[in-house]
Amino acid sequence: MTTTDDPLATVLALAERDWHVFPLAPNSKYPALHGEDDCPGTGPCATGHQGWERRATTDPQLIRRAWGHGPYGIGLACGPSGLVVVDLDRPKHSRDLPPARWAGQGITDGMDVFAALCEEHGRSMPTGTFTVRTGRGGMHLYFAAPAGVVLRNTTGEKGNGLGWKVDTRAAGGYVVAPGSTVNHRPYTITLDAPVMPLPDWLTALLTPKDPPPAAPLDVAAVRARIGRHSAYVRAAVTGEAEKVATAGEGTRNHQLFASAAALGRLVAAGTLPETDAVDALLSAGQGNGLGEAECRRTIAKGLARGGNSVGRAA
Repeated sequence: MTTTDDPLATVLALAERDWHVFPLAPNSKYPALHGEDDCPGTGPCATGHQGWERRATTDPQLIRRAWGHGPYGIGLACGPSGLVVVDLDRPKHSRDLPPARWAGQGITDGMDVFAALCEEHGRSMPTGTFTVRTGRGGMHLYFAAPAGVVLRNTTGEKGNGLGWKVDTRAAGGYVVAPGSTVNHRPYTITLDAPVMPLPDWLTALLTPKDPPPAAPLDVAAVRARIGRHSAYVRAAVTGEAEKVATAGEGTRNHQLFASAAALGRLVAAGTLPETDAVDALLSAGQGNGLGEAECRRTIAKGLARGGNSVGRAA
């Protein structure tokens, strides 16, 4: 495919590849969509907030409607598109230097690190895949995500990341697609080739290692702690936990946020310990099929929202 001066034609061409797209604010990397905190609860969010990943689409009708409102950039959701994108970045300034592992090897940017990593593993550079030059002169190498394993984003040297100036975007991540500009610098296709499967050795490096299992939540102990509070606090915690426990699929996370915000006002007022609020809602959310990490993120946001509302009222 080739990018054109017509953003709509470009985004439709990407969607024809079964790549899921969503609008970015013009000339930026950020979604042109509302966030969870200011979600109106209408339209696609009528049954709960829908973030950019869930709203990314290949539907030509939805695409025409979205890009008909303005000259948006193009975000490409990697998870729904079945992609893993290796982002080979360049230093941002003169003091952005390689760390000790890479210093002294003539390393200057992410492409050099990736080449060195390939050499370490006795592999050739997998550069025959669909490739995009980024606005700052880096490269995005597109690969087909492996079957049977869920890969997540990595950043530089952190966690199971590949190295300095080498990021990856997979499930839960997106990239700026060709046909977009960021700070007036275009993203352009440099190799319009079929997307190669992610090499097995890269899959192995990027596969998250299983964390130690978390200690199970002692539900009886949580109930006992809640029972020591005043009747008013007990009723509030029990009521909000019940709402979370009985919320239907598609509304569970939204209800968890709302209940956390309600209890956040009690936490901010000093009448309910935060740990008791968190554990009560976590127990209810997990009991209704939500994952622990997702629950904790939503609860933290809701408690903060409730606490902020108390501060504004004061």
